[in-house]
Amino acid sequence: MTRAEPGLRGALLDMLRLSLGGAVALGFARFAYALLLPTMREDLGWSFTLSGTMNAANALGYLLGALIAAPLIRRVGLARVFAGAMLLTALTLLACAATGLSVPLLTLRFLSGVGGALVFVSGGGLAALATRAHPERSPLLLGVFYGGAGIGMLLSAALLPPLLTHGWRGAWLALGLAALACIPLSAPALRRLPTHAASATARTPAVSLRPLAWTLAAYTCFGIGYIAYMTFIVAFLKGAGAQAWITPFWALLGLSVALPPFVWAPVTTRLRGARAMTAQMLTLAAGAALPLLGTTPPALLSGALFGGSFLAVVAFTTLITRRTLPEHPWARGIAAFTVLFAAGQVAGPLLIGLLADRAGGLRLGLGVSAAVLLLGAALAWGQGRGRAA
Repeated sequence: MTRAEPGLRGALLDMLRLSLGGAVALGFARFAYALLLPTMREDLGWSFTLSGTMNAANALGYLLGALIAAPLIRRVGLARVFAGAMLLTALTLLACAATGLSVPLLTLRFLSGVGGALVFVSGGGLAALATRAHPERSPLLLGVFYGGAGIGMLLSAALLPPLLTHGWRGAWLALGLAALACIPLSAPALRRLPTHAASATARTPAVSLRPLAWTLAAYTCFGIGYIAYMTFIVAFLKGAGAQAWITPFWALLGLSVALPPFVWAPVTTRLRGARAMTAQMLTLAAGAALPLLGTTPPALLSGALFGGSFLAVVAFTTLITRRTLPEHPWARGIAAFTVLFAAGQVAGPLLIGLLADRAGGLRLGLGVSAAVLLLGAALAWGQGRGRAA
């Protein structure tokens, strides 16, 4: 595509604006915690178990947000849920700067998870509806939307390391202010995009999610495996004596997140079923295992592979929902993926934190992460035996 047609240019711009929701919900509220964790753990005396519990609390809130998302969207619409959840997430990030006590921080991490899930489900619904005008470009448009987490990671890589030399509170404050700034920047897309499915108000029969069963199971494994890596990889690199490489690694990870629309979209278009998801999760498993071979350059290659693939999996779930189900239950399908994803994310940090404290350290934890991702790749292949997605 040498020159985008006017309608497609506008759709890409709207997806870019919507992608700021991913920057806030994942880039700031979820992933940036990995950068803050070593400093907070040293200052507050946390164990790896408590460190993992902080992200598990965020994932538990994400689970609640996913469970309430579909009925809330039916009641007030996608755009209002998206905007309100963005504000909730930004305020909880700001509040994290105010306390070092475990219980209030766990509560705030929980609330930021609720907001993040609502942002992601409503944003995914808006993005799916927006692709109706350009169905042949769905992988590209959805990839741009989900690539917003990479924007958040790049911003956090630029903002946080200098602030962390003076403590972790200023870093939370910067994340909260950046999240607030994203709200008005996303607003023009919310005014233009449809906020309800065309058939949302009609009497429609219930639609089974059984055609998505293999992909739903694979996505649960993805939730466990990916969040374990994203929570502890920075702590692993610091413990391995590679602290000087943490900022370049995180920046490369975030930059690689911008690549899925261009790298994975052609693959997703050609492959049937969830074969593309299998390829993506195999790449993730390789990326999770590489740091076990050494800190650099394997860790940098790990960041490139992981960053270039993990949000491609997230984008694929919206795409396969759109291809497999009729329009009116799209938000329900996306919410189902988000619920199972969140359940996996609750288990992942707790499991790896316990292993790190009581068994083989973070090295074993990363190995388990890679193994779970391999299992998810095998489950996704099962969907590939069915009809084309």
